[in-house]
Amino acid sequence: MSTTLDGKVAVITGAGRGIGRGYALEFARQGAKVVVNDLGGTGDGTGRDNGPADSVVEEITAAGGQAVANGDDVADEQGARNIIDTAISTFGRLDVLVNNAGILRDRTVANMSYEEWDSVIRVHLRGTFGPTHFAVQHWRELAKSGRAVDARVINTSSSSGLYCNPGQANYGAAKAGIAAFTIITSREVERYGITVNAIYPTAMSRLTEPVFSRIKATAPTGGNGFDAFDAENVAPVVAWLAGPQAKGITGRVFGVRGGRVTVAEGWRAGPAAEVDRRWTVEELDEVIPDLVARAAGNAGSDGRVPEAQR
Repeated sequence: MSTTLDGKVAVITGAGRGIGRGYALEFARQGAKVVVNDLGGTGDGTGRDNGPADSVVEEITAAGGQAVANGDDVADEQGARNIIDTAISTFGRLDVLVNNAGILRDRTVANMSYEEWDSVIRVHLRGTFGPTHFAVQHWRELAKSGRAVDARVINTSSSSGLYCNPGQANYGAAKAGIAAFTIITSREVERYGITVNAIYPTAMSRLTEPVFSRIKATAPTGGNGFDAFDAENVAPVVAWLAGPQAKGITGRVFGVRGGRVTVAEGWRAGPAAEVDRRWTVEELDEVIPDLVARAAGNAGSDGRVPEAQR
């Protein structure tokens, strides 16, 4: 058995099914002790069931690993605290936090209800902030007491947030926020020995199946039978980011699809124009169209800017 994460304790949220389940199993194979957090609700966030988290724990322990289930709500303040406390009280430490829990309630902006907006923002954005908040507080106290800290936070963004899929304004806004949250937090906590990175996975799960099943149907297949959309393809990259070789990497967002790893480059300043006074509305008639014409186009949903727009 590989021991890249031997002796480490990891909290993985949304780990009862899909991509999160793959993370939990891979982390255990790499020697980590795992807190398997999952509320057990449906894809839209309704309902509750301890079964998925318990099932993953059973898989890990049957294979000789160590794990404990946790059913707290990531977006609830006390729930987020309980998730982190579960790792410390059960295994005596915390080394890695993977924020993966999420739901979908897709709708166009014109048709989206306030509840559909709030629920998705709550689970993804608040549900990333809460566990991170309490984990960072724990590690900060260790660092202030003179203990060496080598900790990891790995968040989950999405191509929908970075490259903007129509029909997912709530989900995309939350995932874009998580990418920004990742970079900001990385700059705040680096001095304590904590790295913060994010991934945007492209893989089949119960949340993504309606979208990726259509893409998969038209995607070319290799001759070796490799399924580029298998959810477990993402886990090795996340396990690596949790490991010792990733110590110097922080504040980055990685795309993972099949056997491909991509580094997202994010927003950056493009063409500019400046005068040493206030602009008039009339002169902007020429200035702003010229700036837009010289700027690279926005990336498409695949993350690439078409050659003609670069």
